[in-house]
Amino acid sequence: MPTPSMAKPSTPKPSVSKPPLPKPRGRHFFANPGPTNIPDSVLRAMDRGSIDFNDPEFVEVYDAAFAGVKRVLRTDQHLFMYNASGHGAWEASLTNLLSPGNTILVLESGYFSEEWANMARGHGLEVRVIEADWRRGVDIADLRRALAADTAHVIKAICVVHNETATGMMLPLPAIRDAMDATGHPALFLVDTISSLGSLEFRMDDWKIDCVVGGSQKGLMLPTGMSFTGVSDKAMEAHAHATLHRFYFDWTMMANRAQKSFIGTVPVNIFYGLRESIRLLDEEGLDNVVARHARLAEATRRAVQVWAGNNGPQLFCVTPDRVSNSVTAILMPEGFSADGLRKTIRERFNVSLGGGLGKLSGKIFRIGHLGDLNEPMLLGALAAVEMGMRIEGIPHGRGGVEAAMAFLAGD
Repeated sequence: MPTPSMAKPSTPKPSVSKPPLPKPRGRHFFANPGPTNIPDSVLRAMDRGSIDFNDPEFVEVYDAAFAGVKRVLRTDQHLFMYNASGHGAWEASLTNLLSPGNTILVLESGYFSEEWANMARGHGLEVRVIEADWRRGVDIADLRRALAADTAHVIKAICVVHNETATGMMLPLPAIRDAMDATGHPALFLVDTISSLGSLEFRMDDWKIDCVVGGSQKGLMLPTGMSFTGVSDKAMEAHAHATLHRFYFDWTMMANRAQKSFIGTVPVNIFYGLRESIRLLDEEGLDNVVARHARLAEATRRAVQVWAGNNGPQLFCVTPDRVSNSVTAILMPEGFSADGLRKTIRERFNVSLGGGLGKLSGKIFRIGHLGDLNEPMLLGALAAVEMGMRIEGIPHGRGGVEAAMAFLAGD
């Protein structure tokens, strides 16, 4: 009998490669939290040749869209618009309102609050952060204490992401304004509404917000590439004394332009789309838009609550009155990849979901339910998630889609 050293090595079995999956057919289900679906009528509105942005025909379109954005912001104050993503509007808010060495206070809510803070540091600003658990959000009492302690009013601005896309969390803006008023703090109130405007309740003037950052690609249902800031009279007074370097985003220069915005060429085609998206929002009514988003969000959460059974995926935000109505973030069970699940769902069912950002990469996936969306579109995405979990062998409670259907049907 041969010794072990004399034994013949075993021959590995040849691997059998699986045939590639056929490309999924049918319309792409886009359940990403941004950019979002673009309505067909908006696409058709933008499908046109070039026109001079000083042409009277375009000026009429521009003025209607400009006024419409102010209605969505619920403001009678100032508005400036840019050829830029939301990051450009962030930069505009900082450089137009602050001076080198100024101190700002950022309320931690997730990846995007971190990014705004990092941008401020890059501009030479001193950044203080009220830290928070990303699953729970800032304690308003901590904000009150920080403002009350700042008796010298060193803090010049408070930066808040209204709806943190990365964590599926909404922060209560009226409560933040109340904390500022209760302490008599004069800081400017800056709010990122990129994933909340046109989806969640928002009132710039009623909530005494001094600078609002918004973008085209979410609740306004447009392509990425245009952003804007709503600006209060108080903020314009601060702007007159701010000395951070700026040019492309300079509000003083913009105020002298015929369009009261844009340093350089106006993105003509997107304004035809913006006029149409505003028409769609007006037609539905902003209150009804907010209610629709709340309904679809609750249906999504009910599905996730069922999936959480059997040690399955669960809602990332655990503060019930702060869950977002435009995006739901879902935490995977330990040992399972959110990106692997998203890949299966994209390849098998032509459904696109959002992934985790920053330290949440691979740990969560996100379902966007904002903008141009109705019940069948949402249910299609939820069904794809449930099928994907079965395929990937991810533990979960069965019947999440049924729970969502029951809620939407009023059972």
